[in-house]
Amino acid sequence: MEYKNLHPWNVDIKEAIKIQEGLRKRIILKNRIKKLENVAATDVGFLKDKAKGVVCIFDFSTLKLIEFNTAIKTIDFPYIPGFLSFYEGPVILEAFEKTKNIPDLILFDGHGICHPRRMGLATHLGIILDIPSIGCAKDLFFGVFDMPSINKGSFSYIYDKYNKEILGIALRTQTNIKPIFVSCGYKIDLDTAKDIVIKLTKKFRIPEPLRIAHHLSKIVG
Repeated sequence: MEYKNLHPWNVDIKEAIKIQEGLRKRIILKNRIKKLENVAATDVGFLKDKAKGVVCIFDFSTLKLIEFNTAIKTIDFPYIPGFLSFYEGPVILEAFEKTKNIPDLILFDGHGICHPRRMGLATHLGIILDIPSIGCAKDLFFGVFDMPSINKGSFSYIYDKYNKEILGIALRTQTNIKPIFVSCGYKIDLDTAKDIVIKLTKKFRIPEPLRIAHHLSKIVG
């Protein structure tokens, strides 16, 4: 599949910030999902200076894996909080280039607008791929929240502590298990994102497509 080549990736921090701020005006936080037949999940594994990006395509209703692609690439950007898309994005996009089944939605192991410049991995790559996207992170990077009640499906909002903007939710995907942090990436609203993440989470804390993608990213080769 093709995607928009909106900017270079081999940049310094100052240029990366300019890119994030420039892309911010492209953010769409309204649901633009026309159908939901296939869903993609991505993750990246690391071995020394190499990154392995995986893209898994699942049937949304059955969660059957229908396509799996990988790419291996040298890491050109340092790992710096707030710039995960520059660290992981290029190898994920290489894996998407090999993908034949265009997904209706993408789940990213990272944040969406829950980011100081609203440009987490899910938002950044959602814009470039022009596909609705959701960020699902295991840890909070930016914002404040109150712990939700212990029951599956309960949630509390994540706020920007400076202006009280709602950035996402802390969501219990299993009863009495630590919440995950869900935020809109691109072309989706928060209520829809929450409902989809709950639907895709089965026996574990992490939505099933992301859990499988994570496992495949750790396999050498």
